[in-house]
Amino acid sequence: MSDILDFIKAKDPGQKEFHQAVQEVLETVQPVLDRNPEYRQSAVLQRITEPERVIMFRVPWMDDQGQVNVNRGFRIEMSCAIGPYKGGLRFHPSVNLSILKFLAFEQAFKNALTTLSMGGGKGGSDFDPKGKSDNEVMRFCQSFMTELYRHIGPDTDIPAGDIGVGAREIGYLFGMYKRLRNEFTGVLTGKSLGWGGSLIRPEATGYGSVYFASEMLATRDDNLEGKTCLVSGSGNVAQYTVEKIIELGGKATTLSDSSGYIYDEEGIDKDKLAFVKRLKNVRRGRIREYVDKYSETVYTEVDSTLDYNPLWNHKADCAFPSATQNEINEKDARNLVKNGVYLVSEGANMPSTPEAINIFLDNKLLYAPGKAANAGGVAVSGLEMAQNSMRLSWPREEVDSRLRTIMKSIHQSCLDAAADYGVPGNYMAGANIAGFVKVVNAMLDQGLV
Repeated sequence: MSDILDFIKAKDPGQKEFHQAVQEVLETVQPVLDRNPEYRQSAVLQRITEPERVIMFRVPWMDDQGQVNVNRGFRIEMSCAIGPYKGGLRFHPSVNLSILKFLAFEQAFKNALTTLSMGGGKGGSDFDPKGKSDNEVMRFCQSFMTELYRHIGPDTDIPAGDIGVGAREIGYLFGMYKRLRNEFTGVLTGKSLGWGGSLIRPEATGYGSVYFASEMLATRDDNLEGKTCLVSGSGNVAQYTVEKIIELGGKATTLSDSSGYIYDEEGIDKDKLAFVKRLKNVRRGRIREYVDKYSETVYTEVDSTLDYNPLWNHKADCAFPSATQNEINEKDARNLVKNGVYLVSEGANMPSTPEAINIFLDNKLLYAPGKAANAGGVAVSGLEMAQNSMRLSWPREEVDSRLRTIMKSIHQSCLDAAADYGVPGNYMAGANIAGFVKVVNAMLDQGLV
């Protein structure tokens, strides 16, 4: 395993996020390789860690002042062993090849866990939609799609939204795709309801994370009723995580964005959450404005001199990291344990560092890795694809019911795989093993391709 990781690091130096994601999987699938020697003979590790296709392109666009700008666009098509590539597009200044490769790698296993026929992919750009006018975002999306359209399709690669890509961006992207290809197909998910979108899609990742947490608690004859929860982020994932926590009787006390976080000891109720949704989704404001409305709340600005995030240093029962990768480090994990947190359900992708994960596992927390806990988003994307194929629109109750069933199935798959390989209750190992085995077996069935 170390030889393979060293080889990957030497071949792709500097891609620390990708290396981290690969290492996490390699460390947990050793027993699978020991039990299945044909996997080594077929070099499945080398094949599964190498993207099937990496697309990188220039995206020129004009701002409202007539100035031409140039960004970089990407699409990583990681694996189509069990279905067409599926995964989001991220528009954020931090986007680079390493981050997108890690996300695509994780996506392949996450999609395998959903029980739906979807491969793994990820894409995006270092373009920042924050502060841009609708016309600027439209021009960028149209330019981005003039290259991307060559590589995607409803049976090839179906992108979705991610950080910086919501219904507005999906609409502009789809409009240009439709014009270029002269077809109306389910090539993008996350569309608006009036033209092919699915109910529950914006809510799906947050809802799914909470459903997975509920399944974990049920193994201890417990539930979310009366639990205090820490939630990071303030986008769709965080908003709907809070919404479902409230619905199941819990209390969320925190939300954040890149500028800082709020701590509301009384809890974020339905009215307060409605304010956050207007603030972030309509006005595109900052979370600090929450304090202007609810003065009893404490707002803490980001302090780059600290070696920990104070958001994770409050008394609570559950934590739902829903912002970005590596937002919980070793010190944050120790603070969570110290403050009584015994469940962590990851709404973001890889939000915990390896050191933090070790602390969760050593202290026997109920820890759900992102590839399992946040699979609700891509699961409902898959359901949107199914509805598009049938030209149907399922009611909210049906989509929500299917989502909960899928999360329950993912939870059971993780438990079964962990128990089968001698690490009962270890959801991280279970998720990695279950996803890995499904993808690898499909690869081997299809020959050396």
